[in-house]
Amino acid sequence: MKKLISYIFMDMLKSRIIIAYALFLLMVSLVLFSLDDNPGKSLLSILNIAIIVVPLVSMIFSTIHYYNSYEFLELLLAQPMSRSAILWCEFAALCAALTLAILTGLGIPSLLYFPGTESLWMIVSISLLSLSCAAIALLISIRTRDKARGIGISLLVWFYFSLIFDGLILLILFSFSDYPLEKFTLALIALNPIDLSRVTIMLQLDISALMGYTGALLKSFFGTAYGLAATTFVLILWILVPFSLALKSFRKKDM
Repeated sequence: MKKLISYIFMDMLKSRIIIAYALFLLMVSLVLFSLDDNPGKSLLSILNIAIIVVPLVSMIFSTIHYYNSYEFLELLLAQPMSRSAILWCEFAALCAALTLAILTGLGIPSLLYFPGTESLWMIVSISLLSLSCAAIALLISIRTRDKARGIGISLLVWFYFSLIFDGLILLILFSFSDYPLEKFTLALIALNPIDLSRVTIMLQLDISALMGYTGALLKSFFGTAYGLAATTFVLILWILVPFSLALKSFRKKDM
């Protein structure tokens, strides 16, 4: 399995998408840190870009890679290897490649210009978000035989998590503004890995005061050690649950 993971990983590193992705994140990070004397503001600007770009690239790259590796997967299935082991190797290599790109593009500049728990938490949170999006994309790809349709569904899922979900939350909060929805709001945030990562990173940057009562409420939960542990657990669930469903589908899939 180690040899297979290494082979798939090295093959991904040769991809122009991964190289361009890492260089883009690195360039954006270096430019933003250079433009502002306040590294905290620069980190917030990087977050606003990464929270959109990272999930999009993770989902699209994972989807395209699966379809491009279809014949290779068929060849592996003819070998004395279980389907579970093959998919685990594929996902492990995918996670390693995406994480390496994030560490290169975001991790090095952030820890260099703004060393501290804020940068460290942003790197961890964005990495977990990337892996959760990769797991979701893998599930979509396995369940959808057509490549164009699979890419389209991945884009729709990203669009929903990035834009539509926030609009739905605002609609719910506005429609039921007379009711206490504090705990319900926390539960809703957990249903979107992008929002969950964004909120927790922003609170680590100590800008909750700019968010009024809502910021104070979120700070009281996500700003604590218990809140960070709960956030990490939920993000890990966003990785394990879609991958478990993908694994179940891959075992039964007629290649």
